[in-house]
Amino acid sequence: MIKIHWIIACLLPVAALCLTATVYPSLPERIPTHWNAAGEVDGWGAKSMAFLMPGVMVFMLGLLSAVPWLSPKHFEVDAFRGTYAFIVVLVMAFFGFIHVLALLPPLGYHVPFNKMIMAAMMLLFMLLGNVLGKVQRNFFVGVRTPWTLASERVWTETHRVAAWVFVGVGFLGLIATLLDLSIFVPIALFLAGVIAIVGFSLVRYKQLERRGQL
Repeated sequence: MIKIHWIIACLLPVAALCLTATVYPSLPERIPTHWNAAGEVDGWGAKSMAFLMPGVMVFMLGLLSAVPWLSPKHFEVDAFRGTYAFIVVLVMAFFGFIHVLALLPPLGYHVPFNKMIMAAMMLLFMLLGNVLGKVQRNFFVGVRTPWTLASERVWTETHRVAAWVFVGVGFLGLIATLLDLSIFVPIALFLAGVIAIVGFSLVRYKQLERRGQL
């Protein structure tokens, strides 16, 4: 399964490059490169910018592939390599989805760009929440606060809580997005979730510290 995840992760930037090369002749000379909070295009660039995201995906894949080698002893990513490979696939798929959405407007297709990006992000949170509890202590993936990194017990308990928070925030944020509520609603939910998770790691660490259980 780990090998399959990495194969999929490698195929996604290749697919993005192939798609871009296929539609490139049909793209106008100037294409949208940025959307504001209202979902309106407020940035334009040369059509060659269409290859930027595939390039970013290749760079990200290389960087994520190097993380296991970069991990120091006792904080190895290899300790949860199956979960890590799955997370890599999710990240690459998310970037690939953004790229496809960005290609549609210059090809003549109208899409609610911000709404679809936010919906994809909320779905990403839900999927991450389903595996977050399996992430072991490391410096690259997960809830990395001073207190989770200092205590394996705090790390484990925080990630169990964070898993539920991610799924809850993702679900509520997805519902808010589908109901066409303000984009700031899912953003506020996300920020509240981050504060709750970080706060839990601090409070739990201090509780164990007072009890002499660290």
